[in-house]
Amino acid sequence: TMGNWLVNHWFSAAVLAAWLGINIFLFTYYFLFFDRDEQYFYTRAILGSALAWARASAKCLNFNSMLVLLPVCRNLLSFLRGTCSCCRRTLRKQLDHNLTFHKLVAYTLALLTAVHTIAHLFNLERYNQSQQATDGSLPAVLSKMHLQGSKWLNPIHSNQTTVEYVAFTTIPGLTGVIITLALILMVTSSTEFIRRNYFELFWYTHHLFLVYFAGLVIHGIAGLVRGQTEQSMAEVHPYHCSEYLTLRDQNCTHNCCKDPEFGSIPAESWKWVLAPIILYVFERILRVWRAQQKVVVTKVVMHPARVLELQMQKKGFCMEVGQYIFVNCPSISPLEWHPFTLTSAPEEDFFSIHIRAAGDWTERLIDTFQLEIPRIEVDGPFGTASEDVFQYEVAMLVGAGIGVTPFASILKSVWYKFQQADQTLKTKKIYFYWLCRDTGAFAWFNDLLASLEQKMAESGKADFLTYRLFLTGWDTSIANNVALHFDTATDTVTGLRHKTIFGRPMWNMEFAAVAAAHPRSVVGVFLCGPEALAKSLQKSCHQHSSLDPRKVKFYFNKENF
Repeated sequence: TMGNWLVNHWFSAAVLAAWLGINIFLFTYYFLFFDRDEQYFYTRAILGSALAWARASAKCLNFNSMLVLLPVCRNLLSFLRGTCSCCRRTLRKQLDHNLTFHKLVAYTLALLTAVHTIAHLFNLERYNQSQQATDGSLPAVLSKMHLQGSKWLNPIHSNQTTVEYVAFTTIPGLTGVIITLALILMVTSSTEFIRRNYFELFWYTHHLFLVYFAGLVIHGIAGLVRGQTEQSMAEVHPYHCSEYLTLRDQNCTHNCCKDPEFGSIPAESWKWVLAPIILYVFERILRVWRAQQKVVVTKVVMHPARVLELQMQKKGFCMEVGQYIFVNCPSISPLEWHPFTLTSAPEEDFFSIHIRAAGDWTERLIDTFQLEIPRIEVDGPFGTASEDVFQYEVAMLVGAGIGVTPFASILKSVWYKFQQADQTLKTKKIYFYWLCRDTGAFAWFNDLLASLEQKMAESGKADFLTYRLFLTGWDTSIANNVALHFDTATDTVTGLRHKTIFGRPMWNMEFAAVAAAHPRSVVGVFLCGPEALAKSLQKSCHQHSSLDPRKVKFYFNKENF
């Protein structure tokens, strides 16, 4: 429910409300300022309300450009997470929504860029019309002022100029076009599909942010939009003198004889983005320094379906469950860093990742490791630990597809804690649900479950973990094989003691069974998987929780990996 979400995500809600509030304030304040301020009376005479639209969107563009780099300073976020380690975990966890906020700010930049560009196209068209007008109207008179030296208000000084000419020959025009192209390329190449399938395209295109910020800083330098100067306002105020501009006679004697004078609005984008750029430079220097620290690959395992497992050691490396690292292999690409969820438990004396062949970089890495062990660089670990699992007597863990990876770390860690009778572990029973199309790419996870199953049986704790595999994509050959071996002790698909179920889980039945087995427990439900599944699990948690405080309660937690 909305109430629950606000309780758990109050920090995210507060940040969103503040961000939205500041955007609305900046837009409204500057829109009214440029739409009403007397300093821009003459500018408005030529441009109308498009001036206010362009300037208000420019302020919001500066504000959001200032914010867009901060969520991707991952070392800065780790530092913040560390400094607020005494804060509640829900607060630290919300720092993991950094990429969601980054995307939100980026989409806002795209929207504001559209508003800003359209407003300026109207402005250029009006500047052009006023320059060519010969009717003696106020815009026409104002546009001829460039003939008297530096008093100009209209940046277009020739009748032959076109809007396209201004867009590609002036500093604001050209930088505006370049910035917009860079933004379009960055936004379109960062869709889920491209990130998953063509990560290199996303990675290299995103470095156009350098072009974006360089263009942004230069964009306003020429000062093409002008307003009346303070001194000129004191001498010839537009409210008294504007009507005389169109009715000028040669031998003028009254106070409004003098022409108004105009000055540029100073460039100010650099003031907004300077601090985040400096922070980001420090972030990149820190990444380079951390990457130089030696990583020893202690074991390489090639699993079926081209899945590579790397076990590594690095001095001072300290991980927690549910965290991830960035990996770079300089012999393949010195610039590319790819994120991988850690599959080892903190109790182990190494850290490990499992790499699936999914794109050019991973393919080349797997090929390289089959020939030799190249140099590997590691940055991390990042992300908040998923320690909530240990806080519930009963835990229902749901992993869908690739979302099963973090549970490797969690399940191993729970088992180690259970063996060592760790006081922080409240868990007495784990239900694990694994949904996938085919087990091929996850044979390694299968092996892990089998070894856990064996260890638990040996120590007489076989009932600590109950797991069920749901195969959502299957064909007739699998079905026939299953029919043949239906009465065997282990499963034909996975070789595990627990049978594979074909099709999707009936969540109502699963929850009802858990509720019946643990009528007085608090059950933590953890998902790493798609949004649609999150919705149905949330609904089941709600339906199967008893209103009686002494009876079963289900709490839903979605992990962001």
